[in-house]
Amino acid sequence: GQSDGENSDVYLKPVAIFRDPFRRGDNILVMCECYTFDDKPHPTNKRSECLSVMDRVAEEHPWFGIEQEYTLYESDGITPLGWPVNGFPGPQGPYYCAVGAQNVFGRKVVEAHYRACMFAGVRIAGSNAEVMPSQWEYQVGPCEGIDMGDHLWVSRWILCRVAEEFNVVVSFDPKPKAGEWNGAGCHTNISTLKMR
Repeated sequence: GQSDGENSDVYLKPVAIFRDPFRRGDNILVMCECYTFDDKPHPTNKRSECLSVMDRVAEEHPWFGIEQEYTLYESDGITPLGWPVNGFPGPQGPYYCAVGAQNVFGRKVVEAHYRACMFAGVRIAGSNAEVMPSQWEYQVGPCEGIDMGDHLWVSRWILCRVAEEFNVVVSFDPKPKAGEWNGAGCHTNISTLKMR
């Protein structure tokens, strides 16, 4: 979180460690919570409250699976990857779970992200092309309790970092293009011990 002007100390509390897929070797990625100078969760620290809830329901052993959709853009951040500049591709239909250069844009990014997440220890479970061209989804989980948020946030960071290597931009915008174009969401699947 960003500090305020009166007291700029923000403390980082390590909460999860992943292997660094970029620097490799003994390097690690560390997920942290932010705390204010007086050791209170920073206003942007939503993980702390979530952890409190997960601790209260720990005996339920909640498992989460998350389906994270996103859109890849050219480096201008305006043109979806593979779309004509100032134009549109063919109508939606042939792009979902598709193959072929005429139907999918950005598979190298998707595959590199998947491999990087696997190396890091992120519980990534799958990926697929989505309804709108240049739109993709990946699945994380199952993860129990607070681990779901840690794995999801680190997977998003890894995706944005991988995209840099390909000079493309990642958007998690829920409605990346106006009109009839498909939206992009983040779907949650959950089960408890009793449900399983």
